[in-house]
This record gives sequence, structure tokens and C-alpha cells, in this order.
Amino acid sequence: AAGRVGFAIGSETLGSIIAPRQACGATGLRPTFGRVSRHGCMSLSWTMDKLGPIARSVEDCALILDAIHGRDGLDPTAVDQPFAWPPVLDFGKLRIGVPSIDGKPADDRDAVKTLRALGFETVPVELPTKHPAWAVSQMLRVEAATAFDEFTRNHVSEGLNTWPASFRQAQFTPAVEYLRAARVRTLLMRDMSDLFEKVDLFIGWGDPDLTITNLTGHPSVVFPGGFRDRDGRPAPGSVVLTGRLYDESTILAVAHAYQEATGHHRARPPLERFLAEADGPGTP
Repeated sequence: AAGRVGFAIGSETLGSIIAPRQACGATGLRPTFGRVSRHGCMSLSWTMDKLGPIARSVEDCALILDAIHGRDGLDPTAVDQPFAWPPVLDFGKLRIGVPSIDGKPADDRDAVKTLRALGFETVPVELPTKHPAWAVSQMLRVEAATAFDEFTRNHVSEGLNTWPASFRQAQFTPAVEYLRAARVRTLLMRDMSDLFEKVDLFIGWGDPDLTITNLTGHPSVVFPGGFRDRDGRPAPGSVVLTGRLYDESTILAVAHAYQEATGHHRARPPLERFLAEADGPGTP
């Protein structure tokens, strides 16, 4: 966000690419599960871990994904799927789903207005609620406890924050509960497939869709969406777009159009001002 590096590679299991980008003003892409090899990276949840690029712009993320995606023979989940950049799309035919917020329509949000002004069709949708996504996410904790089983057995806790307690608790999760969660997860995937029969992509507003899409493996891109005042300082807002499996091209193209129209991603934090405020008056 401060322009110190050109790009980075992040990992996400339940939000670690998307959520920080929502706060810092950078752009991030969480690709489809299996799109990028995870070889050499620390495992947390074998069925949920994903790697993706973090950069200044959507186009940078697209170029990085083009370089790192595909099967490498070292991660058995990594697959070869086509990726085109820039894609050939008719923006007028794309349907962007707009979920409600706390049961209220979100058509008045600036991001929705901007996308509509660019010629995209927006339609109201609701994310799947029939199956309890957060309860299904217990699969992450069980897999993490398995990945770090040696740490638990050897009483290693230094530098692991609150994870050791989670690892110990997950040791007592019955296999029946894990398998039941896996079956419900499949139903959640089917619900998402039904959703994408109605729209080509949708805007995400927060934690519910972050949990669902990490369980189902769908790709999301997050990018700056204007600024708001926070304690007298400009704080970046964000927009999250989620698309069909292996359809990163579409969400990246829509996000790129948004960035070209707004330029929010070109803003940089006023570090000199913040440092001066932190030092206080009279500091040399």
C-alpha cells in the first residue's frame, strides 16, 4: 500500500488475503482453490489453503497470476485451467449480483452505482443460507490440528498466539462431525452453483460471503473503493467481487474497469503526516 514493493504472494484459508486488503488500500486476488501450487508453503488446511497475488492494481494481480498458475507436479491439488488476460468480454451482457445488507437493498452503495454507470447490469441476489457455513468451517480447525499435531504433542506454543488452544480442542472433534461437515460443504457448493446460474459474479459485503466462498473455493478480488473518515484520517474502503470457479478473468476485468474509472488504487497513505503526528511537536 505504501509502494515499497511491487507485489507479494499471500495465502488465504478463511480471509487472510481479502480481509487485510479491505483495510489497507491494496489490491488482492484469492484465486480458485487449486489454481496455484502451494508447494513450499506452510499448511493450515489442506482443503482450504490458497495462494494469490497482492499488488497495487488489478492488472498487476492478473499478470502475476498468469505467471504462477497451473499444475507443477508438486502440489497434487494444483490443476491446469486456461487463464486469459485481458479477456474478450461484452460488459453489457454481464450480470453482477448485489446481495442485501442486513435484509436491506444495497443499490445505493457507491460501488454499485459506479459499476452500473460503467454499463454493467446489477441484479439483487441472496447468498446461500440454507446450510450453516460457519459450522462447516470447523473442518479448518480439525485440519489445522492435524497439520500441527507434532506441536501439540510436544507442547510447543511459543509464537503461535491462541492457536495451541484451538489445536487441542480440535483433537476432540469426532470423525462423524468432520464427515458430516464435509457432506454439508458439498451441499453449500451446490447452492453456489445454483447462484451462478443467475449471475456471472457478485459483490461481497463481509464475513458471511468470505466464509462461504473459502469453503466452496470460488475466486475473489478485492480492491480500493473510495475513502471514509476515521478519527480525522482518510481510511480506504474496499470492493470485493466473487466469480465462478476458474473464472478469474471476468472478475479481474470488471475490477480493472472500476479502477480505470475511479483511480482509487493510485492513492498512497500520507506517511509523512502520520509519522509527524506520531512524533509529536518539537520532535527533531
